[in-house]
Amino acid sequence: MQHIIDRFISYVTIDTQSDSSSNTTPSTKKQWNLANKLVDELRAIGLTDVTIDDNAYIMATLPSNVDHQVPTIGFIAHFDTSPDFSGSNVKPQVIENYDGKDIILNKEKDIVLSSSYFDDLLQYIGQTIITTGGTTLLGADDKAGITEIVTAMEYLINNPDIKHGPIRIGFTPDEEIGRGAHKFDVEKFGAEWAYTMDGSQIGELEYENFNAAGAKITVSGKSVHPGYAKGKMVNALLIANYIISEFPKHEIPQETDGRDGFFHIHHINGEIEHATVELIIRDHDLKRFNERKQLVQDIVKRYNNEYDNCIELELKDQYFNMKEKVEPVFHIVETAKKAMEDIGIKPIIKPIRGGTDGSQLSYMGLPCPNIFAGGHNFHGKYEYVPVESMQKAVEVIVRICQLTANQ
Repeated sequence: MQHIIDRFISYVTIDTQSDSSSNTTPSTKKQWNLANKLVDELRAIGLTDVTIDDNAYIMATLPSNVDHQVPTIGFIAHFDTSPDFSGSNVKPQVIENYDGKDIILNKEKDIVLSSSYFDDLLQYIGQTIITTGGTTLLGADDKAGITEIVTAMEYLINNPDIKHGPIRIGFTPDEEIGRGAHKFDVEKFGAEWAYTMDGSQIGELEYENFNAAGAKITVSGKSVHPGYAKGKMVNALLIANYIISEFPKHEIPQETDGRDGFFHIHHINGEIEHATVELIIRDHDLKRFNERKQLVQDIVKRYNNEYDNCIELELKDQYFNMKEKVEPVFHIVETAKKAMEDIGIKPIIKPIRGGTDGSQLSYMGLPCPNIFAGGHNFHGKYEYVPVESMQKAVEVIVRICQLTANQ
C-alpha cells in the first residue's frame, strides 16, 4: 500500500494541467515534467522499448514470458489534468482508517468533504483515502491509472512465475481537452486491443460512451443610442438569450443520468454588437444525437430568418460511441469482467457519461474499453481516491494479463 501511495503522490504533486487554447502537443510545457519522469521510471523497473516522441506520447513493452503465441494487449492512461480547476501546488492528504465522518480539507477556508453530501465516501469506511488539500484538484484522473499500470508492470516483472503474453503500455497528454488520442500511433503501439484505466469507482467497466459534438453560436448585432434605437438596434445579447431559451430546459447535465443525453451551455460572452454561446451536445444513441444537432441548426435558422442572417453556427463532431467498435470483439469486455470477478469485485457495467481516449482509439483501430481507476469527484477540490481501490485495479490488470495468456 505504501508503495502505491508514494508513487501516486509523486505523480500528483507535479502540475500537468492541459490548455485547450494552446495549439501545441502537449498543450502545456509542464506536462513534459511528468512525462520525462515516467520514461525514467519505466526504464528503471525493467520495461523494454521505452519511447517518448516529440509530442510526449510514451510507449513501453513488457515482453511475453510464455512459449506460445498470445495476443499483444495494452493498458493506457493520460498524465494531464483538467483545466477546470487548479492543479498547481497539489497537497494530498492521506486519511487512514476512514471513519465515515466529514473530512476537513482546508480548515482555514472551511472546505469540508462531507459524507452526507458525497455519500459514496461511506463505501470506504475503514480504508485509506487520499484527498486534496481543499484548494486544488487531486489528479487521480488519471494519475491513479498511471500508478496502477506502472505498479502492475513492476509486479509482473518481479514475479516471473505469473505467465503473460506481450504487454504494451501507453501514456498520453491532453486527454482532458479531447486530444489525448489525436497523435497516438496505433500501428506503433501494436496491440490487438487495450484498456484505458480511466474510470471512477471500483468495479466500473465501460464500453459505451457518448456521441459528442461541440457548437459555437456567434451573433452579430448593431449598437445604436438606446434613446433612438427603435427599428435600428440589434442587441446580440438578447438574441443569444432567446436562442438559449429554445433548448429543452430539463435536458441538461444536472437533470440527466444513465443513457440520457443533454445540451450543456458552458460559455456565454458578449455585448450589444457581438455575442457568443458555446455548448456541447451529448447522446449515447446515434439517431437521437443527430436529432440534437439538427435542433441546434433549426434554432439558428429560425432566428436568422427573423434577424436578417446575423447568426453564424460552427458545429463539429468530437467523438462517437465506441460500443460500435467494441461489440464485435466483445470477448475483451468479458475478459475484464472475469478478471474482476476472479478477485472478488462485482463489475459495474454502465455507459460512460463522457468520453475517454478509448472512444477515439476504438475508431482508430484499437478497441479499448475503460476500467476503473478508483477516484471520485474528478476535476475539483472534493476529489479523492481510496488506496484499496488502486490496489484492486493493479490486481485486475495482472489478472487480465494472466487470462489473456491462458485463453
